[in-house]
Amino acid sequence: MNITAAQTTITAITLEADDPAATTAFYAAAFGLGDRLRVRAAQAPSTGFRGFVLSLVVSQPSTVDSLMGTAVEAGATVVKPAKKSLWGYSGVLQSPDGVVWKIATSAKKDTGPFTREVDAFVLLLGVDDVKATKQFYVEHGLAVAKSFGSKYVEFEAPEAAPVKLALYTRKFAAKDAGVSAEGSGSHRVAIQTAAAPFTDLDGFDWERI
Repeated sequence: MNITAAQTTITAITLEADDPAATTAFYAAAFGLGDRLRVRAAQAPSTGFRGFVLSLVVSQPSTVDSLMGTAVEAGATVVKPAKKSLWGYSGVLQSPDGVVWKIATSAKKDTGPFTREVDAFVLLLGVDDVKATKQFYVEHGLAVAKSFGSKYVEFEAPEAAPVKLALYTRKFAAKDAGVSAEGSGSHRVAIQTAAAPFTDLDGFDWERI
């Protein structure tokens, strides 16, 4: 399949919500991600875990705390309070529209001036079979950056890519986020690229911008 890296670069994530205006206002107040995150009216019902986690990777703990704070002020619910771990410092939120967000840094203490800058915006898909889904995406033009067997896959993306993509098993994605893996209905998310539209093995839709 002759697809270029530019075509498979994810330019934005579109979320579907019951109240698009309120959801758009929440994200503007909470994170300020601009055109990287879009919202439209929900097309189908959804219950429980939607099979994905949106992750904001930042430089230091004060940024985690700041983004968590503005999200809670705007109406988010804390799933996991921000704290130090073996891998750094992170917390998990659920937005009013039901999306699970992880805000994390590999640093365990601040090393520079305070900033609210997001270094990477990552879409973590919880899939049934990581190896099969990895192969599916390779066949659709994506290149693998990191792979840990059937547990985790991270795909290559330009340094300045608006959104990056990674795979977990659905069970592990939910466990890492601190939520139940149970859920049904629409994922209520669409992945925007310049490539021809397609739907992956787990029902996640890729749309041409």
